[in-house]
Amino acid sequence: MKTSRRKFLQYSAAGASLLALGPEAMAASKKGAKKRILILGGTGFLGPAVVEAAKARGHSLTLFNRGKTRPELFPDVEKLRGDRDPDKDEGLKALKGRKWDAVVDTSGYYPRMVRASAGLLAPNVKQYVFISSVSAYASDKTPREDESGPTATLADPTVESMGKDYEFYGGLKRACEEAAEAAFPGRVANIRPGYIVGPDDRSDRFTYWPVRFDKGGEMLAPGTPKDPLQIIDVRDLAEWLVLLIEGQVNGVFNAVGPAEPWSMGAMLDTCRQVTGRDTKVTWVPAEFLEKQGETGDVRLPIYMPPTGTSLGTHLRSNAKAVKAGLKFRPVDVTVRDTLAYFKGLPEERRNKPRAGLPAEREAELLALWRKAQAQPQEEKPAATPAPAASGKGG
Repeated sequence: MKTSRRKFLQYSAAGASLLALGPEAMAASKKGAKKRILILGGTGFLGPAVVEAAKARGHSLTLFNRGKTRPELFPDVEKLRGDRDPDKDEGLKALKGRKWDAVVDTSGYYPRMVRASAGLLAPNVKQYVFISSVSAYASDKTPREDESGPTATLADPTVESMGKDYEFYGGLKRACEEAAEAAFPGRVANIRPGYIVGPDDRSDRFTYWPVRFDKGGEMLAPGTPKDPLQIIDVRDLAEWLVLLIEGQVNGVFNAVGPAEPWSMGAMLDTCRQVTGRDTKVTWVPAEFLEKQGETGDVRLPIYMPPTGTSLGTHLRSNAKAVKAGLKFRPVDVTVRDTLAYFKGLPEERRNKPRAGLPAEREAELLALWRKAQAQPQEEKPAATPAPAASGKGG
């Protein structure tokens, strides 16, 4: 199927999804009702994408943040300064007495702070859109799990640290969801994205793969070509959030993509298509990489083997979100634009990637894998005579 036809079908399906949202969403879309939207954050990765998507639809924006991350962005947008922590400096004072139609919380990580912002805004804001995570689930063991799956809990609900290896992250996100729901009963859209990718992603996690493929040579790929992979382009997520606000649609949603089931092999095939490179891909089993100490999400970014406790990591159900209007641009567009973004960064930044295997380590692992493959043949014992036939079948 050609990209243009696929895109047409996806957007047509999105239109049908909007009908399913009901008369409120349709009325908002048809009338082009303009919304006043507050973004808590707004200058990182998802925040700017929401600003751009909302501005494109004619909505008015206000950003609330400390002014420390890229304060030069959006000079034409109202900015309020403060801190998510109500006990620091001016705290949330700049938000008092102000009214908005919706708030998008892209920077809530600790329930005490979400509780403070949601409690302050509840009397004067109609809807709270909280950006949570699929990490809010209790486990990743179940493929195709939907929003009804068990959620993570915190042994200490007052903890304000991610812990070692982000062990508290999922429980904190779920506690933040609950804090928002307590302040805005029935008026919260809790969004649980998986890996958010695309232009302006400064983590370099997904970016590593098209960038590495574009370099050519022999490339290490973890696991097998069939291992599943789920991502969502930041622009698709942002545009959908604006759609939810226009229709005042609430609930819990898994925000994962792409439109069709994807895999590590399909992702690298897309990289080949986009870059035009004849990069040699060598697949190295996850078990072997684990024995070599390569299991973290930084060195083998976004990859998780579909086994054991990570069996369902890249197999979350997105049916509810798709029904609520979530649509996806073609994956080749995401790969192309991500690569172009990275190539447009200053050379000094490009030379210091924040994720992925260093070239020396990649070469070392490939050499070890070749040696491991050759070892059984070198040590194979001499053949022994076959036993006499027993007369039994099989």
